[in-house]
Amino acid sequence: MSDSPTPEPKLNPQPKRRAAPRKAAAPRKSATKSTTVEVTRPISDLDAPQWYVHRELSWLEFNQRVLEEACDPENPPLERLKFLAIVSANLDEFFEIRVAGLQQQAETRPFDAGPDGLTASQALDAIAARVKRMSQAQYTCYQSEVVPALALGGLDLLTVDDLEERGRRWAKNYFEREVFPVLTPLAVDPAHPFPQLGNKSLNLVVELRVPDRVGELDGLLPDENHVEFRLGVVQVPRVLPRLVEIPAEFSPKGRKIYVFLSSLISAYVGQLFPGLEVRGCYAFRVTRNSELYLDEDEADNLLEAMQEQLARRRRGDAVRLEVQRGCDPAVVALLLRTFELDPIDLYEVDGPINLTRLMAIYGAEVRPDLKDAPFSPATPPQLKGASDADEFFAVLKREDILLHHPYDSFRSVTRFIELAASDPNVLAIKMTLYRTSKDSPIVKALMRAAESGKQVTALVELKARFDEENNIAWARAMEASGVHVVYGLVGLKTHSKLGFVVRREGQEIQRYVHLGTGNYNEVTARIYTDIGLLTSNAEIGEDASKVFNLLTGMSQFPGLKRLMMAPFGLDKEFIRRIERETANAKKAARQKVKTEARIIIKMNSLVDVGVIKALYRASQAGVRVDLIIRGICCLRPGIPGLSENIRVRSIIGRFLEHSRIFYFHNGGNEEILCGSADWMPRNFFRRVEIIYPILDGALRERIKSEILLPALADNIKAREILPDGTHKSVERAPNEAKFGFQASLLARQKQNSAPPRQSAPGALQLTPRVAPQILGAAIDGLPGTGADPVLQSLQQSLLKQVLNVLIPTNNSMESQDLNGEIGGETVKSDEQNAPETAKNE
Repeated sequence: MSDSPTPEPKLNPQPKRRAAPRKAAAPRKSATKSTTVEVTRPISDLDAPQWYVHRELSWLEFNQRVLEEACDPENPPLERLKFLAIVSANLDEFFEIRVAGLQQQAETRPFDAGPDGLTASQALDAIAARVKRMSQAQYTCYQSEVVPALALGGLDLLTVDDLEERGRRWAKNYFEREVFPVLTPLAVDPAHPFPQLGNKSLNLVVELRVPDRVGELDGLLPDENHVEFRLGVVQVPRVLPRLVEIPAEFSPKGRKIYVFLSSLISAYVGQLFPGLEVRGCYAFRVTRNSELYLDEDEADNLLEAMQEQLARRRRGDAVRLEVQRGCDPAVVALLLRTFELDPIDLYEVDGPINLTRLMAIYGAEVRPDLKDAPFSPATPPQLKGASDADEFFAVLKREDILLHHPYDSFRSVTRFIELAASDPNVLAIKMTLYRTSKDSPIVKALMRAAESGKQVTALVELKARFDEENNIAWARAMEASGVHVVYGLVGLKTHSKLGFVVRREGQEIQRYVHLGTGNYNEVTARIYTDIGLLTSNAEIGEDASKVFNLLTGMSQFPGLKRLMMAPFGLDKEFIRRIERETANAKKAARQKVKTEARIIIKMNSLVDVGVIKALYRASQAGVRVDLIIRGICCLRPGIPGLSENIRVRSIIGRFLEHSRIFYFHNGGNEEILCGSADWMPRNFFRRVEIIYPILDGALRERIKSEILLPALADNIKAREILPDGTHKSVERAPNEAKFGFQASLLARQKQNSAPPRQSAPGALQLTPRVAPQILGAAIDGLPGTGADPVLQSLQQSLLKQVLNVLIPTNNSMESQDLNGEIGGETVKSDEQNAPETAKNE
């Protein structure tokens, strides 16, 4: 299943002409409850389109889950506001890339259908209907729920008309002093063609009336009683803050008031058109195709070619028109004609266009009463006493360190590079950089290392979408400091997360490696959940060296001992492991023995048809499969004869679940892998990805007990994916205690940091409320007890032991809210000015 349309750039854009839609095969009705009974009549045709969900429609279900967090009254008001902003930011990128690709496919390959049976035109129709329903629900949530909830906390989002008289006076003065000089009114008539508007720029279209002049509108709008009407366009300037705070002295006591800049301009727009009467003023915004078309084989200089493409992004073909509801239909028709869009591409908005602007309020407001309780990531105990490079690397030489971000601080990763940069014994540092921050301490450390004479290599991915400009800037800065900067393999994105340090220790050369599932970005590391591994394993170090030689030189794929790499058969490696579980299940069935065959996968997206078919065959053989997928899932779970042994759940919460973890029971010789790749064609075939094993048994147990089992036990934030691709909240039994996966980890971290009682490093904190949930999940989750009374008795004994060891008699966690708010924390939040947290990488 192609996960990314690959349209050719259009040299002469024409109005869209979509092919007549063909009727798609309807999904087969099926039960929604997963079972684990043996399948007697397996479905043989695994290519039938009804067994697959369209990629984009599945993504929209993910964004709906984000919207549900905004609508959840259990979340603090500013967190709900943040989720509303994320929904809008996600949709922007969705239209810029995904919808743009489908629109071009509808023109160039109108009858091509994907594995799900939908043509591009059919998919576009379904997308438009779904997004319009979502947008309506989003703005209803904003106006009817979130704005009133913020008002109860003393924070108001108002229009100019809603202000008191003194507030309006201040707003008018602010407009005339700060805003008016920046604005440029643009007329629209035969002498002034419609202005060129950039991608996602917010604009106002103004209907103007000239009462005393007789004339025609030159075909723009219908003439009314011989009175001339004109149109003007005012662009809301990006250089000004999109939300204006009314000073306290001009606001009611105890109130914090924000006004949208567009509302301010709209209220006083008449000052831009003296002598004319403003008949109407409406906001609109056009979204454009933002995909970059780069022929790497023809580019002499990839960096310069990328810069040229970035300059064209703002003028790509229009793909969506958002217009404020109530706008004159004739004006709307004019806008559609101007941007060469069809009526289906029109989205009427009942409120302020572009709720992404709300993120500015979330970042500016320090209101513990309106936000999640702050927390501070922890340093792994093994590294707390490592004050210099010798001590730090001695720890890594002694044992592997597993980092679970954001609960474990990303500072350990930055220190790994910073200490290496200043250590005279370090000879070389090599890193892959996909998305970094604008003030990256890691990049600065690489530059210092190069300036001190070390061999430093940075593979910078210039094609990291919407981070291209930042990566170009860092690439130039690193080159200037002496870092050897390369851009990877032609035609492939380097998405792997790999850091490599070569150190002289006595007469030996020692390799140290960091591998991760997330980017080298200390900002997103506070809000994305990821797994990192610091290791001195010799075979992993040797593999890392080969990987960098491949990426920087011209060698062929050398073959690796411990790591797995895309695009060099990574899909086959995963399918082989799925088939191994399938074979174990079939063998157990033939021998009529009770042998566990088990797969648990946690990742962002599942799209690849080859892997989905392998999972279907595994389910048919009796393998129990649990998929924890935050975003896209093209597999249909719970269908008898096909996937009744597959359960799919998605968790959307305070942190973006970004880690990729792959568990295979393997006949009792459990295997856990982590890495940068989802199960998508782009990860398998069009990107450089690295998957790494967790070799330490204790660390494997930690991943199971801290991540996989709690994620499967979550009954607050988890949603169950249904056979039709939709979802529902996980249902709790009548007497079942609430349990939140992320909240339990925050509670564990807080309890670990509270003296004097601390548990072993990495141990999952259990309470009287949550321990039965976790251990119950162990029975029904990983290789467990089933209905065996002996093992069930053992579980009860284990539960008592765990509770006696881990829970102090004065434990106060029983009264804590496990839905994300951990009371009593006073550490300043690391989430201030947080970026969007539900972006699908």
